[in-house]
Amino acid sequence: MIELSYESGTLLAANGRPPEPFVWDKRTEQWRAPAGAYRETMLALRESGTPYQDRAAAFEKLSLESRVAMEPRPYQREALNAWRREGLRGTVVLPTGAGKTAVAVRAIERAGRSTLVVVPTLALLKQWYSVLSDSFGASVTTGLLGGGYHEVTPLTVTTYDSAYIHAERYGDRFALVVYDEVHHLPAEKYAVIPKMLLAPYSLGLTATPERPDGGHELLPELVGPVVYRRSPEELAGTYLAPYETVSIPVELTAAERVEYEVADAVYRDFLKKHRLSIRSPEDWQRFIMVASTSHSGGREALLAARRRREIRASAERKGATLESLLKRHWEDRTIVFTKSVEEVYALSSRLLVPGITYETPARERKEILDRFRIGRYRAIIASDVLNEGVDVPEANVAVILAGSASRREYVQRLGRVLRPREGKRAVLYELVTEGTGDEAASRRRREPVAGAYP
Repeated sequence: MIELSYESGTLLAANGRPPEPFVWDKRTEQWRAPAGAYRETMLALRESGTPYQDRAAAFEKLSLESRVAMEPRPYQREALNAWRREGLRGTVVLPTGAGKTAVAVRAIERAGRSTLVVVPTLALLKQWYSVLSDSFGASVTTGLLGGGYHEVTPLTVTTYDSAYIHAERYGDRFALVVYDEVHHLPAEKYAVIPKMLLAPYSLGLTATPERPDGGHELLPELVGPVVYRRSPEELAGTYLAPYETVSIPVELTAAERVEYEVADAVYRDFLKKHRLSIRSPEDWQRFIMVASTSHSGGREALLAARRRREIRASAERKGATLESLLKRHWEDRTIVFTKSVEEVYALSSRLLVPGITYETPARERKEILDRFRIGRYRAIIASDVLNEGVDVPEANVAVILAGSASRREYVQRLGRVLRPREGKRAVLYELVTEGTGDEAASRRRREPVAGAYP
């Protein structure tokens, strides 16, 4: 009879030859496989009729019943059914504000087994802790692993960083793993997490699984295939706030145009000389590497590239247009997105609007968002820090001053204003500097992903 056991992120087999992917570990003279092979191992043993004894899993049964009596929306029910049909393994793709957390709570309840929820930020760690505590109350204690906490219970919330550190220690404890913002999982560091966990069940949640580096192609192996997907366009007006997107062309001043064209010429000459083209983040990284090591115009090309971005992001008429938009929407709640920390501070000072960056202390950030939420602040300016993991249900206007060509960033920013409210209509403005890289970036981030939606 084959005996299975767990050891530091791996699955061990004794008393017989186990199925693939086990390999013989000469060092310890044992059959060994990644812990993540537990599901396929169990299925193979059962299918072949091989006798076995499972000493690996330390899963616990949970008697869970959500205290929040809310009927799931039709698409949420469809998502759960699709996940169930796939054997409780796969990724659900829903827009921000469509209730991905509610889908996960139902999945945890139905699985009825010890569960680990993995999130990318400390803000989401606390948010999930509150949701699970409110949902299941005293029926189970919700643990926290990360952010100064080390409380591991049958229902635990952790960060990707903490999961990476502690997965081999607690990898036998959880039957279900929920990966929030699952597009983070294929990162080289985090992709080892599922391999160290026995968990036979997994649920990925995201609004945009695609990664510029192509890492999303690893998701079926890491967490399961995309089992259900809906776009903002499909849900807007019924389950999300109806919205419109408005692109506003902005001209550079004569002085800005001259400076931009000078910098652009230096940058493009370097690309041509070294036969480089910029169509993806990988191309950009290649340019940085080549320019950093080149003794012939490399430094000048890097400075020129930076100056091009600065000019188009902080164009004088963008600031004036933003001021006009804030006046037009003075009764609305508006989030202004830009790319650089410096631009947040400059606009915050100029317009007397609170700004949030990664440098903003946690207490100050919470205070700003709380005041924005209750309407004491009518507008805030933010860099990438508000792209995900922030619940701002009352915002209905977003302004993109500067951003990348990333479809994910665009959907995340749009999602900040799509949470429904009676009578609400959302609008997203893009301020696009004419005759610059802004135009191409705007086109690319608004293009639907090929084959993304059924």
